[in-house]
Amino acid sequence: MELFQSIIQYILDLGSAIFVPLIILILGLVAGMKVKKAFISALTLGIAFTGMSMVIGFMSNAVGPASEALAKNTGINLPALDLGWTGAASITWSWPYAFVFFAVVIIVNIIMLVFNLTKTLNVDMWNVWGKALTAYLVYFISGSLIAGFITATIQVILELKMGDMFQKHIEDLTGIPLVTVTHLMNISAVLLLPFNMLMDKIPFFNKKADTNALKKKIGIFSENSVMGFIIGLCLGLAAAYGISGSLNLAVQVATAMALFPMISKMFMQALSPLADAMSEFMKTKFKDREVYIGLDWPILAGRSEVWVTAILLVPVFIGYAIILPGNVVLPLAGIINYSIAVGGLLLTGGNLLRMLVLGVISMPLYLYGATYLTPILTGLANKTGAVEGIKEGQQITWSSIEGPEFRILFAEAFNKNIFAIVGCVIFILLFILLYKYMTKVDVPSKRYEN
Repeated sequence: MELFQSIIQYILDLGSAIFVPLIILILGLVAGMKVKKAFISALTLGIAFTGMSMVIGFMSNAVGPASEALAKNTGINLPALDLGWTGAASITWSWPYAFVFFAVVIIVNIIMLVFNLTKTLNVDMWNVWGKALTAYLVYFISGSLIAGFITATIQVILELKMGDMFQKHIEDLTGIPLVTVTHLMNISAVLLLPFNMLMDKIPFFNKKADTNALKKKIGIFSENSVMGFIIGLCLGLAAAYGISGSLNLAVQVATAMALFPMISKMFMQALSPLADAMSEFMKTKFKDREVYIGLDWPILAGRSEVWVTAILLVPVFIGYAIILPGNVVLPLAGIINYSIAVGGLLLTGGNLLRMLVLGVISMPLYLYGATYLTPILTGLANKTGAVEGIKEGQQITWSSIEGPEFRILFAEAFNKNIFAIVGCVIFILLFILLYKYMTKVDVPSKRYEN
């Protein structure tokens, strides 16, 4: 076991830009790709992930301090320190059972593929820690290790089914064939679904409102760089950066917004040859079967709607932190809430107006989820000693944790909370409804009028 952990930890330490392309290289060779072509695809994917991570980091480093300054200008002082996903990952990998979830993810995926219960092959092994975190949280709350493993297994199944239901929409949004996203942040679409269905019945929300449609209506102001400049400038002024600081932030956000689509094209270059090879391979093994390649969410980062939504909602997130009774967390490390933006993108096909409305509606869930998890994540951090630099008595949390409703409901259900049990039933029913909604013939981006 220790040897297995050491090997996996060594590979993880290489980073996702090495780990995931390595899996893609092996997968390509198994599918019959020539070594040169498989290597080029894997290398291009590594470059795409690295480039996207650099630009996301650049964007976060620019927007984060401005958001913090904006929060400080409000004068609020909330006790829980928002560490973001890195703190949660550190805690998770310090748990001895965490590495077991590589086997859980692989075994469940193979069983579901063999019995034709999914078309998705999840190669995003980098995010196995998300399943382990769910298990650790449920175990800590319920006291049952079995409950933790059951919930994490349910998460694996739901992620694969989300890979199935969102695949054609992701192909429509990215242009990459037979590729999907298996990240838990997609699950935000479950609770957003009823609100989106309500908007389906309101003519005002049924106009095409992605960035391509906006170009016809507002011209230059819909260009990625121009939108980024305007949003960055407004955020800088709201954060009291002054003219010079605000203009610099505006150019930084504009730079990131201009680079995202350029880098996203590399995902297509890397994955299209693999998709073709996998398609041919599956035809030889299974009649009338195709397999989708499940990857991390950055393949969607080239869609500017994600960033426009996430950044415009920053002041809303801070505003909610100020006014919501009982909230203890000031969102900083998780202030750019990808979960809302990505789930909204997939549910609405990139309809910016709907994405913003859904974000405003759902943001309190994340703050209250983070508030609920504050003593739990603090307890786990103290137990594992994984988070360094935390003062004695300091509380920690994660303001934009993916799927807070899923994790908390199942943890409390195993704690024999009757309301949570009912909540779990409702959640699963909504998930089934979402599956039916998303697997209709049309795709969201084509539902709306021009």
